Amino acid sequence: MKQLLYEPVDYSKVCITGAFWSEKLKVNREKTIPGVYKMCEKTGRIKAFKLQKNNPNYHPFYDSDVAKWIEAACFALSSKPDKKLAKLVDRVVNLVISAQQPDGYINTYFTVRKPALIFKDLRDQHELYTAGHFMEAAVAHYYASGNRKFLEAMMKFADLIGSVFGRGKGKKRGYCGHPEIELALVKLYRASGEKRFLELSSYFVNERGTRPYYFDLEAKKRKEDPAAYCWRT
Repeated sequence: MKQLLYEPVDYSKVCITGAFWSEKLKVNREKTIPGVYKMCEKTGRIKAFKLQKNNPNYHPFYDSDVAKWIEAACFALSSKPDKKLAKLVDRVVNLVISAQQPDGYINTYFTVRKPALIFKDLRDQHELYTAGHFMEAAVAHYYASGNRKFLEAMMKFADLIGSVFGRGKGKKRGYCGHPEIELALVKLYRASGEKRFLELSSYFVNERGTRPYYFDLEAKKRKEDPAAYCWRT
């Protein structure tokens, strides 16, 4: 049987002119994207990437909001160039990259507040979920700008994740409590052409739900009840 391969449509080549959706896109570009950026600034989400210990606004999931903003802004730039927005995106991307650790890891909450807990509570802390949003943002930024700096930074992060998780000797057989990194790795593979990211995505998909449950095992290592929800701040 002939295998059918499906590829997503390149959104930069799609032009929506219908009155309803074109108006929604206009509102998104002119109101929503600037508004979300202002809230990210107001709540300390942007400032968090400066890795200042006196910033009280660190949160396990806040980085993902900035990543989603970058992705949305890059989608908008792909359909309609905007020098002011492009400059702002570039500034935020540079700030994000500056917070990346030498081994490729990036998550401001764990870097500043809980370095001892990195990759030790996958069910509730969602580090891999946040990583996935960084990867999607990096892919969108690459397609919108042609610049590989963010893409390569997230490829380094993905390689770190691949060195930690998997079925090889000494690796953690874990996966995130919140699916996201799986599709992000597929996008990273398509943008980079590096098959190892597709293979890592396949690992996360196929490992989920296997027994013994990884979430139970990691909770026991933390000396916690596997049935308890243990969200930390």
